[in-house]
Amino acid sequence: MTRQEFQRSFTELTNIPENRFHPLVWIGGEPEIGENVYIGGMSEIYAKGARVVIGDNCDIASFVSINCSDSHKRCIGLTEEIEKQDIIIENNVYIGTQSYIGGGVHIGHHSVVGAGTMVRCGNYPPYSLIVGNPAVVKQGYYKDKKP
Repeated sequence: MTRQEFQRSFTELTNIPENRFHPLVWIGGEPEIGENVYIGGMSEIYAKGARVVIGDNCDIASFVSINCSDSHKRCIGLTEEIEKQDIIIENNVYIGTQSYIGGGVHIGHHSVVGAGTMVRCGNYPPYSLIVGNPAVVKQGYYKDKKP
């Protein structure tokens, strides 16, 4: 089976459309993705109903979820709508494996999100190290480390 045949069959079976990153990356909606961006396999970028921007030169590891939607309030009967909020990831951001970036997040340029980190609503300044669950922010951690 050729790569094209595999991709066609995979898309038919899963409704995961082909993308420029990896055959096992799921992109929903129309996120704005910059140049020289890497997205590892089994990652999800979901942008239906909100603006999701990923800047240039970003590295998104495998098994990362970037998802503008949150349905928990609808599920437990607090609202009838799924909450959707914008996500902005500026240039030169690294997001470690098995991390989650939720709606309402703005990550400044030259920041690192450590593996397994849960990033919820909020503004995270440039050069930050963001780690943990809940996320802990070390502002300016990388600012003085640049040659």
